Amino acid sequence: MTTVTTTASRALTGARRRVGLVVRSRIAGDDADARRHQIWLSEGERWNSPDDAISRVNGDASMFAAGLTALLLQSLHPGAMAGVAEHSDYRGDPWGRLQRTSQFIATTTFGTISDASALIRAINGAHRTVVGTDHRGRPYDARDPHLLRWVHVAEIWSFLECHRLYGREKLFASDRDEYVRQAARTGLMLGARYVPLSVRELEDALESYRPELEASPAALDARRFLLDGPPMAWTDKPAYALLREGAVAALPGWARAMLELPAGPLGSRDLGLAAGRTGVSTLRWVLDALD
Repeated sequence: MTTVTTTASRALTGARRRVGLVVRSRIAGDDADARRHQIWLSEGERWNSPDDAISRVNGDASMFAAGLTALLLQSLHPGAMAGVAEHSDYRGDPWGRLQRTSQFIATTTFGTISDASALIRAINGAHRTVVGTDHRGRPYDARDPHLLRWVHVAEIWSFLECHRLYGREKLFASDRDEYVRQAARTGLMLGARYVPLSVRELEDALESYRPELEASPAALDARRFLLDGPPMAWTDKPAYALLREGAVAALPGWARAMLELPAGPLGSRDLGLAAGRTGVSTLRWVLDALD
């Protein structure tokens, strides 16, 4: 009996590792090991320690849902969404975009100051050509500090809210304020101004943008793409569906209403939150097998 149990345990561990490697490859690309070494093992000074709030939040599996929440929320600003729709290949290469975003967050959170600063400079350079007009003919510029502040606020709010709902550990109020302060560095270096430095300021900033927000045609198109999911194997779809429901449930109620999204399965936000917890905890379980 002991032999059977041991064999079954080894088989389960092996299966967890295989699934974990697939997930990590989706997030970090085919060169995941090289990227991991560069970010976590390179010598050099870093902005954050492992115990910092930003490391605990951005390193948690709740980020799988948080990324979707952030994209849905950010899409409601017509200028930001127009820039993405007209200058991003998110439809043609969704996994590549995910990998680049993941690399940016990981590098600026866990990487060396040298690597993080170089990546931010590269993004600032790329933003020089991201200009145009939205669906109402209003000009946008990816270097606009006000627009960059919106992207930052929506992202940080989403990351923090999804961690509150689905994170491995609960944060104290002081930890949440620390997270907002630590995240401000990247926002400022990307060109945003007057970024929030506390949860109260973050909530106020999010509220202040509401008069500017709308569900533009591009936002609704992005919503459809995100909810249907990028191209993936049928075996991946159940996990994505759980994360999707969790991401939608984490949105502010007014944002769900603008995007014409239900609160959750059968109209129940509680079911959406339960789906999110299940999806995040499952991914956390398989990724823990890689440590």
